[in-house]
Amino acid sequence: MFKQILSKLPRKSSKNSESREHGGNNAAYSSVYGGSRSGDLVSEKLGNLSVSYSPAPDSSADVGWKSSNSKPCGNNVLSGYEALPAFKDVPASEKQNLFIKKIRLCCVVFDFNDPTKNLKEKEIKRQTLLELVEYVSSANGKFPEVVLLEIDKMVSANLFRSLNPQPREKKVVEGLDLEEEEPSMDPAWPHLQIVYEFLLRFVVSPETDAKLAKRYVDQNFLIRLLDLFDSEDPREREYLKTILHRIYGKFMVYRPFIRTAINIFFSFVFETEKHNGIGELLEILGSIINGFALPLKEEHKVFLVRALIPLHKPKCLAMYHQQLSYCITQFVEKDCKLADSVFRGLLKYWPVTNSAKEVMFLNELEEILEATQPPEFQRCMVSLFRQIARCLNSLHFQVAERALFLWNNDHIQNLIIENRKVIVPVIFPALEKNARKHWNPAVQSLTLNIRKIFYDLDPELCKECLHKFQEDESKGDEIEARRETTWKRLEELAEKKASGSEAMLIPHKANGNASPGLIWIDTC
Repeated sequence: MFKQILSKLPRKSSKNSESREHGGNNAAYSSVYGGSRSGDLVSEKLGNLSVSYSPAPDSSADVGWKSSNSKPCGNNVLSGYEALPAFKDVPASEKQNLFIKKIRLCCVVFDFNDPTKNLKEKEIKRQTLLELVEYVSSANGKFPEVVLLEIDKMVSANLFRSLNPQPREKKVVEGLDLEEEEPSMDPAWPHLQIVYEFLLRFVVSPETDAKLAKRYVDQNFLIRLLDLFDSEDPREREYLKTILHRIYGKFMVYRPFIRTAINIFFSFVFETEKHNGIGELLEILGSIINGFALPLKEEHKVFLVRALIPLHKPKCLAMYHQQLSYCITQFVEKDCKLADSVFRGLLKYWPVTNSAKEVMFLNELEEILEATQPPEFQRCMVSLFRQIARCLNSLHFQVAERALFLWNNDHIQNLIIENRKVIVPVIFPALEKNARKHWNPAVQSLTLNIRKIFYDLDPELCKECLHKFQEDESKGDEIEARRETTWKRLEELAEKKASGSEAMLIPHKANGNASPGLIWIDTC
């Protein structure tokens, strides 16, 4: 009798068993809001959102998400996705548990490819992320290990994803019109931006203990963070650059590892020539190089020669040349003896047919020359000014003009004047040719000004160079005349041979074939 009565009563545990039957997701959502304490729900308001709050449980073991399993959720799970209360509405003793709940709530990743899908849940997550950012910024106590674990899970679930780059046209790979190319924006940026801001505030927070946090911000975390630099969204790369630089500053134990891991340049230069984040990585390196202690370690010098200088090779140099030039100039300013290696590297990769790239090389050359001391300059000035002479005679007026602008730099002009006995004979023929027959009036005018400087400074040297130039020019005319004579004789011999020979085309019948063929017979 009692069994029949009891069997008609509702079972309180049926909800939990139903949750287990549907798998782990529903159970996870249920645990976030406090499991069986659903009778104590208190309705609150957060902005325009209807917030349901369940008092924090005594133990944090029964709340939260498994971030490694977080995926875009179906309607069954999202039906229970509700906002949690604001931190100001709970006692101070419960704020940490609420913080963990909010972190776990944000481990759910939504699909932003459909802008009309899960609008309410997306807004709840966005507001929750903003609250987390504010909480981390104003935290008054060290973050315990249980909080660090949940932060690691939430950040990993939201940020570490496979990037699907859009197919690039060949012209983009070759570096043409890169400035005008429309960047690809990630549709999930409304959430990603706040997660990045949260991570940045967490890293720079004085309440983050680096010794404790390095268990979670480990080498694997850093490698996955570096992988995201290939994102096509420039806003994401900007956040990544700032965060990685802050990690480098705070987690000193990882500095050698970051310097090594950041070097993805070999595969970029010699294999793919495709990576969206080279400029941002070089910008981080520029700050790192600026902080190198003197004297420079040998490994840093090797990095300059083997990793940075070859970055001048790719066709898409325009994407990151400004940052690359800054890094190399920093090296030369710290150790002027490296100038010779840098100049030889530039000459090795100097472009032959790409005029826009030549202008970039000349810009960088001026910056490096400005930091170069006379002994290092004298080691490579001959080969350097042979290349500058070729640029002076370039038919592309911007290349010629940029090479002539080097004389506007006082330091470079002084270096040239001090070594004029060697440099003037190298560049004088180029100046003379420009003054006589360059098609661009601006280039001609600049050339005449520079030539006048040399004539005023050392007229005897210029007369000697002019005399030698005229001799070489006359020798060149003689060689050209002999070449013309040789070709004329060859043409006459060919005509005589042709007139003494007769080629006759006659029909020829192949054996067993009805149709005739054609055969050439020489009658000589």
